[in-house]
Amino acid sequence: MEFKENEPIYLQIAAHVCDQILLGKWAAEDKIPSVRDLAVSFQVNPNTVMRTYEQLQNQEVIYNKRGIGFFVTPDAVRKVKAQRKERFLQQDLPEFFHNLFLLEIDLEEIQQRYEAFKTENYESEIEQKP
Repeated sequence: MEFKENEPIYLQIAAHVCDQILLGKWAAEDKIPSVRDLAVSFQVNPNTVMRTYEQLQNQEVIYNKRGIGFFVTPDAVRKVKAQRKERFLQQDLPEFFHNLFLLEIDLEEIQQRYEAFKTENYESEIEQKP
């Protein structure tokens, strides 16, 4: 994973963990990688991953079984979606609309590009959904 300069690393790792949950790669009650294992895979200090896990625990996305590890909460998908949706609607969408307006991009072009994006990037996940 390539980290962005303008956002703390622990938040970027938290976003990655949440992505795994939303994509169904880590389901409710699944054990997630240990602090040490995730730190090694991202080549970061274990304290950074611990900070990530503490934040996700405070948001009730994961929980700790002492001595066993961290697990996805039963309600994690709903919580992550709600948090991300709120952020998107309050912060990202107004900027997106501003750019659409300034660049005179119509919604039909956005729809076509969105469908192409889903097909190119998430085809296997789309096929699995009921």
